Amino acid sequence: MADLKDNIDDASIARLAAAVARVHPAFPAARFAADAATGLAPLALKQRVSVVAGALAAHLPQRFPQAGRVLRETVGATPLDMWSAWPATEYVAVHGLDHPDEALDTLAALTSHATAEFAVRPYLAAHAEHTLRRLHVWAEDPDQHLRRLASEGSRPRLPWASRVPLLADPQVTIPLLDRLHDDPEPYVRRSVANHLNDITKDHPDTALATARRWAATGGDGTTWVIRHALRSLVKQGHPEALELLGYDHGADVAVTGLTVTPGTLPIGGQVTIAFTLTAGAGARAAVDYVVHHAGARGPRAPKVFKLTTADLAPGVPREVTRRHTFQHVSVRRLHPGPHRIDIQVNGRVLAGTSITLLDGE
Repeated sequence: MADLKDNIDDASIARLAAAVARVHPAFPAARFAADAATGLAPLALKQRVSVVAGALAAHLPQRFPQAGRVLRETVGATPLDMWSAWPATEYVAVHGLDHPDEALDTLAALTSHATAEFAVRPYLAAHAEHTLRRLHVWAEDPDQHLRRLASEGSRPRLPWASRVPLLADPQVTIPLLDRLHDDPEPYVRRSVANHLNDITKDHPDTALATARRWAATGGDGTTWVIRHALRSLVKQGHPEALELLGYDHGADVAVTGLTVTPGTLPIGGQVTIAFTLTAGAGARAAVDYVVHHAGARGPRAPKVFKLTTADLAPGVPREVTRRHTFQHVSVRRLHPGPHRIDIQVNGRVLAGTSITLLDGE
């Protein structure tokens, strides 16, 4: 699989250089491209973005209002892809802070080419009220990219992004989400759901109260947002979250005949999980499996995986199977030893067994 960092390369730099030179003939496209490409090979993705942004800073007009105007005119004249335009948003994040109006105008122009959620965060930190007012304007904009930026850029736990202390208080951004939770575009609603899911991790009661309020007034789009937003609480077995989504934490459901085969396998191998679900009375079931990985220094925190949802008829068994591969991933390296697998229904663990993972693939 290609590494994402390789999308910031000679070709993406050349596209950006040509686009800027088209509207600003004084821009030294060849020198910029040479500077931006120097030393990229060993760098990670965001480091590459920073290097290209630094080259932009060296070759654009030195005063930001003029440079911002050049970038706005560039994307107005030449559509750019994400990889060409991302360094431009990073340039704005670093070099526009003394000119927030021009900078936010420039991010608004760039975000339909390369989403600007990372670049807007320094402005939330340095110019909080000013930037929040702009986010509220964007939340009402006809452009779906700007509406999404209002939510995504203000997420309290945005991946890969710096934390902004202002956003630790959920009341700062919930008014934005109130405007966007029933947005006509799934692209926007997904950001709202992820934003509220962030809030569940630090302020679950506030997130649940917000979801209940939306459930009382929202449409089909909001129903999806709430289900996606509460996914972390559901995996934790949070009774109120389960109830809001129509699942009874105490439902009369049994898990029988659990098998995980093979019982011993190497790292990189695959197991088949199989069991039977039966409800004493009719029940909606949110079914997950929980893997307790062995760590280098003892067990790790369990990892919950979504398995299925089912409407169970009284006394009618439902067979469930799932394959799971024990392989290294970028955020988790596996270790040999015993690994436990539990079956969780509506937040309660109803069965479990262990397998042994061997070293070597």
